[in-house]
Amino acid sequence: MRKGILLVVLCGFLSTVFGQELNVTVKVNTQQLQLVDPAVFTTLEQGITEFLTQKWTNDVFDPEERIDCNFIFTLQKEVSATSFEMTLAVQSSRPIFGTDQSTPILNTIDNYVAFEYEQFQPLQFSENRFENNLTSVLAFYVNLILGLDYDTFSPTGGEVYFQKAQEIINNVPSGLYSTYLGWSSTDASNSRGSQNRFWIMENLLSPRMKPMRLGMYQYHRQGLDMMATDVESARASIAEVVNTLGQVDQSYPNAILTQLFLNAKRLEVLELFKRGTTAERNNVRQVMTRVDPANGAQYRSL
Repeated sequence: MRKGILLVVLCGFLSTVFGQELNVTVKVNTQQLQLVDPAVFTTLEQGITEFLTQKWTNDVFDPEERIDCNFIFTLQKEVSATSFEMTLAVQSSRPIFGTDQSTPILNTIDNYVAFEYEQFQPLQFSENRFENNLTSVLAFYVNLILGLDYDTFSPTGGEVYFQKAQEIINNVPSGLYSTYLGWSSTDASNSRGSQNRFWIMENLLSPRMKPMRLGMYQYHRQGLDMMATDVESARASIAEVVNTLGQVDQSYPNAILTQLFLNAKRLEVLELFKRGTTAERNNVRQVMTRVDPANGAQYRSL
């Protein structure tokens, strides 16, 4: 059984569509708009919504199982009347079994999404070759969302979708790396591309990060999903995942996957262990303060 949301925010225009695997809301923020008719972004929003609500897997998702997500585009620069640079915030969530609550899975910002678009232009994508940067970026994040979601339901269950995301990276011609940042390992030196798509996928497919991927299953299926029936055991399972996070951080310091976990789960972990045992609170405080020192004051409240 699957459940989720896909939210895409563009230009202040808003629409919600119930798709195959994804519940999609699209919005584009264009407060800095100067050259282009706003109607162009209304059409773009509709095109992106249709693109995202196609079928992406071979599985059957009931309406209540579809994944809730957010895609929020914010215009940074009009290079021309048909060429744009934007940031993209991507969020997804998953329901918690036995409750009416959901838990965040992905919360990230892609700081460099450049693309060309003319009004009414169809959004084309191929799994076998690079068509254009916008659809490649969208398809990459769809597969990232699917992979992370499937990882929470079965151990490394999202592998096929991470491999598809890697193929999207591989299909980008190297000659376009300087035009479309985010696909190359060398973009890590650029402040706007430091948490780029290349390194996200490198982390997810790295053997060094497999314990963290297995931890995502334990955190959700053996942790959160069991909270309604056995709080103590569920919280103990999540405490083990926190320890795994600390171990992974030592073997792979400053990993993007660690940052993705913290961005999504930081506040949730704090809330879960406010009611933990003294030993659990002390352990979580020590591990999280070391892994996430910029937010150490929050963990010290435990």
